[in-house]
Amino acid sequence: MRAAWRVADVRSAENALMATLPDGTLMQRAAAGLARRCALLLQERGGVYGSTVVLLVGSGDNGGDALYAGARLAARGAQVQAILVQPDRVHAAGLSELRRSGGRTVAQLPSRADLVLDGIVGIGASGGLRPGAAALVKRVAGLGSLVVAVDVPSGVAVDTGDVPGDAVHADVTVTFGCLKPAHVVGAAAALAGHVELVDIGLGATLHAAPAVRIPDASDIASWWPRPTASSDKYTRGVAGVATGSAIYPGAAVLSVTGALAGPTGMVRYAGTADREVLRQHPSVVATKRVSEAGRVQAWVCGSGLGTSDDARTELRSVLATPLPVLLDADALTLLVDGQHARDLRRDAPLVVTPHDGEFKRLAGEAPGADRMGSALRLAAWLNAVVLLKGDRTIVATPSGEVWANPTGSADLATAGSGDVLAGLLGSLLAAGLPAGKAAVAAAYVHGLAGLRAGQDGPVTSADVAAALRPVLADLL
Repeated sequence: MRAAWRVADVRSAENALMATLPDGTLMQRAAAGLARRCALLLQERGGVYGSTVVLLVGSGDNGGDALYAGARLAARGAQVQAILVQPDRVHAAGLSELRRSGGRTVAQLPSRADLVLDGIVGIGASGGLRPGAAALVKRVAGLGSLVVAVDVPSGVAVDTGDVPGDAVHADVTVTFGCLKPAHVVGAAAALAGHVELVDIGLGATLHAAPAVRIPDASDIASWWPRPTASSDKYTRGVAGVATGSAIYPGAAVLSVTGALAGPTGMVRYAGTADREVLRQHPSVVATKRVSEAGRVQAWVCGSGLGTSDDARTELRSVLATPLPVLLDADALTLLVDGQHARDLRRDAPLVVTPHDGEFKRLAGEAPGADRMGSALRLAAWLNAVVLLKGDRTIVATPSGEVWANPTGSADLATAGSGDVLAGLLGSLLAAGLPAGKAAVAAAYVHGLAGLRAGQDGPVTSADVAAALRPVLADLL
């Protein structure tokens, strides 16, 4: 597992560490790591000596990091040119070091450069870029050079991952001490490119809880329920799936397919698409209604269910059980009118999986710039785990944890993909995985399945479902 911390917590840790070190030590550590990464990139493109490096230098420590790194590259023979965005507020010692090493300042971008180092603003900035800096960023985008961002791409909102205006699109971001939310959530994550973390010794003083956690393959593999020699189909868990309808039988098939790829030993389907489900999945036990389904350990409800009175009855039956429940799609629509407010007062785990439009209907407002904060507020209000779908899917728990899924891709933006995810997640709930971990694990594996399906061309939800088993075989 990786994690990212908010600016205030990073600053507090930096101040505590700096109090124990000689002045300037942290900046020199950061600059050394930054210069090393830039040198490696330049070596891949012909070498450091004789290369053209442009520094975009803002005020404060971020500009200082860029200047000191530029000085190290100039000492190795690079032609380093610095554009001072705010000449009256430049880091004076860093600029002197750059000039001593052979670098120089220029008034405008050259016609070409091997590498552009973005040190305009760092983690202390707020709001969008000022007009002069924004214009410079636009010109850099047209240069076609390799772009390396110092700590974060200039122009992003560090704590939320929002991009309020023009911002640097980096190929590589070299960050110091720890990850920040903008590296892993929101539109900013796509602008960071490959993120490389430089250790500057911050671990000893970084005591705050992270703002967001990022799972890795070993986390998911360690959480995933596995059968033992004494397992049977019931002890592995039985997933109940109340999805689809005569109008939308595909939603039932896709959600059941997702559930069958999960760790449970049996899937019970309840709904009017039972014939189509049984035709494609003869191992499923099917009935027409939730009340007739028999014993299950968790319920998935909503995908393709419709919003009729019969659908409302099925939703109420699911919520009346003392079992973990996942609500998706039409079930979320049915929640909005408030008739189920009393049904939601339940002790058993609840997971909701909205996309942005469904989130807006549930919460009364769109997720907005702070997707993590919005998901946390809805999780607290519903006392539910919220899986907010998107390119960087967010999972927020009522206890205040936030996770960002690193495996999502645009390939998953296809009809029915969420149905597959719901079934897989429900299977994990039925197998006994806690709701937060189940949501994180399902999103991670679903994302991998989308990536694998995308290797063969345009992706459908059936392709995603078919990719779940080979992805899990590799993962486990």
